[in-house]
Amino acid sequence: MNTSAVSPGRAGLILLLTGQMLPLIDTSITNVALDSITLSLHTSATQLALIVALYGVAFAVCLAMGSKLGDNLGRRRVFLWGVTLFGIASLLCGLADSISALLAARTLQGMGAALIVPQILATLHVTLKGTAHARAISLYGGIGGVAFIIGQMGGGWLVSADIAGLGWRNAFFINVPICLLVLALSHRYIPETRNETRSRIDWHGTIALALILCCLLFPLALGPELHWPWPTQVALLALFPLVLWMRASALQQQRAGLTPLLPPRLLKLHSIRFGLLIALLFFSAWSGFMFCMALTLQAGMGMTPSHSGNSFVALGIAYFVSAWYAPKLIARYSMRTILLTGLAVQVAGLLALIATLQLSGQWVGALALAPSTVLIGYGQALIVNSFYRIGMRDLTASDAGAGSALLSTLQQATLGLGPALLGGLFLHLVGQSHGNYSTAMSGFLATEVLMMLMLAVAAIGARRQLAPRCPANS
Repeated sequence: MNTSAVSPGRAGLILLLTGQMLPLIDTSITNVALDSITLSLHTSATQLALIVALYGVAFAVCLAMGSKLGDNLGRRRVFLWGVTLFGIASLLCGLADSISALLAARTLQGMGAALIVPQILATLHVTLKGTAHARAISLYGGIGGVAFIIGQMGGGWLVSADIAGLGWRNAFFINVPICLLVLALSHRYIPETRNETRSRIDWHGTIALALILCCLLFPLALGPELHWPWPTQVALLALFPLVLWMRASALQQQRAGLTPLLPPRLLKLHSIRFGLLIALLFFSAWSGFMFCMALTLQAGMGMTPSHSGNSFVALGIAYFVSAWYAPKLIARYSMRTILLTGLAVQVAGLLALIATLQLSGQWVGALALAPSTVLIGYGQALIVNSFYRIGMRDLTASDAGAGSALLSTLQQATLGLGPALLGGLFLHLVGQSHGNYSTAMSGFLATEVLMMLMLAVAAIGARRQLAPRCPANS
């Protein structure tokens, strides 16, 4: 049961959505700053992947904990903690004088984002009803496209403008005044809400998940570059006992009537398993695509951060439009149809992008990229909308919270791992093509096409399992 369900009003809604945009904008800003960071801190491509990946992994590990803390201590309070931590971490990112310092600050940023994001949707659900609730949720769903555009264009301009000679550091410093503004106004406009009954945090599961993701991330990211020294091999072997330990702990908690971080009984549901498949194949490919494409445009084609950022604007606009109209499509068609449509549109865009890169050679402009990236962005939004709706399909009302947290954790974990896992493949292709980034990117895109086709085959084969239960789920 939630208390203090007072409407936040327009000002409170703007503040909450601004808080939501902070982590989303930061992801795209970081992508356009990658080449500048390389020149400043003398980083390798693998270290660049870790800059992106560590943020996502920290976000995934702390997400469920952030949700529980908001339920217990007050969502506005934890939201403000998250904004504070995110602002401090952004300042530390901008001040970083070594790759180690930047990686540590990016990890803190991910933790701050994990405290911010769960409070927003929960507050909207608790404080708004009817038309206001529907409108707010639509804005929440579509804000990703807006944040993406702002991050790409604004981040590219900030880095290229080189204000005060700070270059890429301004892409992180810009977060600080925004965080201060949110902190100054939130007490007045955002109502405090919390659960009357305390939620338990699964510390064993949180620690185990962190260890598992790190044992995946670091060996697969650093192994090829370091020629697989024994610590990377040991870390990969440690995955098996860690997974067994996490499962045993989760089963023990489940028998005791508790809710573990990854509940085994929910993992048995077909909808959750299919959601896991979407996360593994789509979200890892999505984050890998953004990382590899940024490297291709900047390091490979010599684009400025501003030009690189502008090259993705068409994708962001298409994503926003698709996300905005997705509810109308969902009301008419089954989620399986929506998913397959999204996959078909995205695959068409990926193939068009391969053709564009091959025909354009070593350099391609933003206008030439627009037709293919529009298709990619439009398809992506349909797939993202399908992810939660399909994943939540078999859940009872009492399991909705745990299932949503589980799917969010899977989504963020695969988004975090994507640049490291698929980035390694891309860098291998760059080496094989003797530094021809266009050829390497085409090979990466062909791999992504295969991943999307695998997901489509799985969706076609799951006709019975993904069939709507009732008209409301169609």
